[in-house]
Amino acid sequence: MARLPVMAPVLHACFRGRHQTLYHKIAVLVLTFFTYMTYHLSRRPISIAKGVWHRNCSIPINNLEYPIFNASEAGNPNWCDWKPFDTEDAETLLGWLDTGYLFAYAVGMFFSGHIAERMSLRYFLFGGMFLSGLFTAAVGLAQFFDIHNYAYFITMMIVGGFFQATGWPAVIAVVANWYGKGRRGFIMGVWNTHTSLGNILGAVIAGLFVDYNWAWSFIVPGAIIALMGFVVFLFLIEYPTDIGCDPPEEQKTDSKSMAVNSSDDEGEDLSERKVLSEQPPVSLGRALMIPGVIEFSLSLFFCKLVSYTFLFWLPYYIQGTTNLSDEQSADFSTLFDVGGVLGGIVIGLLSDLSGASATVSFLALVISAPLVYIYNAFGYLSLAKGVGLMMLTAFFTNAPYALITTAVSADLGTHPTLHGNAKALATVAAIIDGTGTVGAALGPLLTGIINPTGKTGWNYVFIMLAAAEVTSALCLLRLVYKDFKRACSGNEYQLLPGTGANADDNVGR
Repeated sequence: MARLPVMAPVLHACFRGRHQTLYHKIAVLVLTFFTYMTYHLSRRPISIAKGVWHRNCSIPINNLEYPIFNASEAGNPNWCDWKPFDTEDAETLLGWLDTGYLFAYAVGMFFSGHIAERMSLRYFLFGGMFLSGLFTAAVGLAQFFDIHNYAYFITMMIVGGFFQATGWPAVIAVVANWYGKGRRGFIMGVWNTHTSLGNILGAVIAGLFVDYNWAWSFIVPGAIIALMGFVVFLFLIEYPTDIGCDPPEEQKTDSKSMAVNSSDDEGEDLSERKVLSEQPPVSLGRALMIPGVIEFSLSLFFCKLVSYTFLFWLPYYIQGTTNLSDEQSADFSTLFDVGGVLGGIVIGLLSDLSGASATVSFLALVISAPLVYIYNAFGYLSLAKGVGLMMLTAFFTNAPYALITTAVSADLGTHPTLHGNAKALATVAAIIDGTGTVGAALGPLLTGIINPTGKTGWNYVFIMLAAAEVTSALCLLRLVYKDFKRACSGNEYQLLPGTGANADDNVGR
């Protein structure tokens, strides 16, 4: 069991009383919310900086740094770009930055789940957040030290992406330790707004500096996530039993059962606290055999392909198809995340009411496919159309992504076949989100390869995104069929396929 954080006695003294467990649960939810918000905040600068690294040089970034003159007369249309992004293949180079970052994130995700199960989640998060902030800031230092080596940029992005993978398995494991199982789609939908809020704040903060000194667009977000890592180190309590609070009911029951059935050396003297914190890690193979893990992982692959293409390229798309400046494009792109917040909350509520996460996600994906293309076809015609279509597209695009990465991952990670092993959650979350992140890496890469310098190029990009939404929906067809069969047979709905009384029947399908 990990040592308690430095400030744990202070928190426990403040929350002492009849409702101490409830107060601590709220505190954990708030702390993990801001923790993962800063992870997403620090991922945003690269999408904002693209418009400055490679841009229309006939428009000055600001009057102090770049004088106004006709760039074509100078014989170099890329005179104001930051080397090495001053070439005709700059979009491809920028796409490879995204891809290196996200592939490293995906690889790190598969490792992080196993590591998180074997060490203190508090130490794990602190180290990951500090190093993520360090390598985010390192990209910005290229301006101060006049670095133009592409190898430097892609190395910082790859290493930073690897450490970004420390966040998700750890925070969702901590939340599950405190909240257990149940119909939590709505509460997780609200909690998952940390993703969109982080994107919004990241875009706003990076946008404040990008037209004047883009280095600070990376350094400030890097400093924020590093400082938040220290807050986690001081305050995060991993298990309710560490401070004498009641664990979730199903964990309490399973821990008592494990204590009774333990070896003679330990016997019934095993406390719930020791059982919960020292459960054995779960193998990758066993986690993959949990019903629904493979289907939801594949579906998230294509969901994140779409979401991260918007995340990394939307400001660049807006700047290239409108008359908005880089800072205005960054601010305008945050409306996509506003729509995503609403979609995540609504789909979580619908999942709770229907008990059919797969079907709800399937319907959202089917609706989002044509909306993606409609946004590209008509969104640029006017500001009102752009705002409305962007938010509507985000509503249905981010909704299944939010549900699968939160409530679905948490419930699969506490599946009955795991017999109350809470440590399985980090591995399950890593498998689902890691698979999704491979798709997240592929989307921005393909966008860069397509080289969307004009309206025709962007048409191909949005056709790709619409096809990805359709494919994501098709990955859920088997689970949708099972939902339909349960509805027709009159059986009580469960939140996920195979989580009912006969859940064991579905293992090893």
